[in-house]
Amino acid sequence: MNGENVVKIEFPSRSSNEAYARAAAAAFAAQLDPTMDELGDIRTAVSEAVTNCIVHAYPDEIGPIYLRLRILSGNVLEISVKDHGRGIEDIAKAREPLFTTGGEERSGMGFTIMESFTDTLRVRSRPGKGTTVTMQRKIRSRGGRS
Repeated sequence: MNGENVVKIEFPSRSSNEAYARAAAAAFAAQLDPTMDELGDIRTAVSEAVTNCIVHAYPDEIGPIYLRLRILSGNVLEISVKDHGRGIEDIAKAREPLFTTGGEERSGMGFTIMESFTDTLRVRSRPGKGTTVTMQRKIRSRGGRS
């Protein structure tokens, strides 16, 4: 595929929209002919990022979540999930396995899971302004196709 393709989606931080975001990301990624395992990894990473927005960015209100999906050269899928919520005080601490600000029902594994299912993970955040999580995943060529 030459060049780049991009789609942007905005939706409210309702838990019912997590499944929509996961499905939208998988449908967009399908143009790269991923394996079922790759699609599962993409769905999982998106699910974790969107759930973080719902639980941590907007714990007491409904706010906007922005999903941007891009196909970059070299069969790379870039996924960005952005919110305008509370932001993260200490990104390094938030990325530690088992750390959570979401109460005892949360596992604290969101960033660890995102990182394990993608090739790169970047987190930008400003307290009181919001967070952007950007992940990239190279989709491997199958059957001699690129």
